[in-house]
Amino acid sequence: MLFLVATPIGNLSDISLRALEVLKRVDAILCEDTRRSSILLNHYQIQKPLYSYHKFNEKKNLESVLERLRTGESIALISDAGTPCLNDPGAALVQACVAEGLEFTAVPGACSPVVALLLSGFDAARFQFVGFLPRKPLEVLRAALGYPGTTVAFESPERLIDTLEDLAGVDPERQVAVVREMTKAFEECRRGPVREVLRYFREKGVKGEVCLVIAGGRLMPEEMPLDELLELLQELHGLSLKEAIKMAAKLLGKPKSEVYGEVHRLK
Repeated sequence: MLFLVATPIGNLSDISLRALEVLKRVDAILCEDTRRSSILLNHYQIQKPLYSYHKFNEKKNLESVLERLRTGESIALISDAGTPCLNDPGAALVQACVAEGLEFTAVPGACSPVVALLLSGFDAARFQFVGFLPRKPLEVLRAALGYPGTTVAFESPERLIDTLEDLAGVDPERQVAVVREMTKAFEECRRGPVREVLRYFREKGVKGEVCLVIAGGRLMPEEMPLDELLELLQELHGLSLKEAIKMAAKLLGKPKSEVYGEVHRLK
């Protein structure tokens, strides 16, 4: 059986009793970096065969892991920190288990997007996690600004200021929170209008692992380019292009024929 085991995101005490029990009794443990995972396992005096399983060798090692599961071995999959499969290796293995009818379960625990959401203080009733932002994140950021719930994303410390500048250029008053070094000695959550948070990190600099949390809300339709508004309406409401044009005309207070004409010119 396969166990997807969440591990601490910083503080080694943030691991469940069940997770420790599972790690002690499985036949083997798959991990991203054996050196990093050894720190956790040695801390809790767990001695089990440890195998490297990361995004660069996942496809290569998938069949051998499945074969071990087929023969009845119990295997735990852990990531360097947090919950496996969330921007970490494991999704392909889980999908293969589903396809073959092999048993697997999840052992819950630390999850950095959820911790960042809680520390932000923003509404947690509806949220989305978009993973690592791309190097040119403006399209993703615009979609996040149009999303009615809270958005959580990973960002590198080297690119955070550029990303905040992109956000400030679209909606400088939008509430954001930058959460870094969660559960560690220098944990910090800086929240406020994006223009103020940007000013703070320009002066202080950025270090450590970072989560960016964007409060929910919507850009006013008249503030968005028409093609982006139509794309957003189709994505959020599942509308056809024709239906999106009709709704956009209503939101913009324009005749439908005028919006059709603009779309034709864009093409």
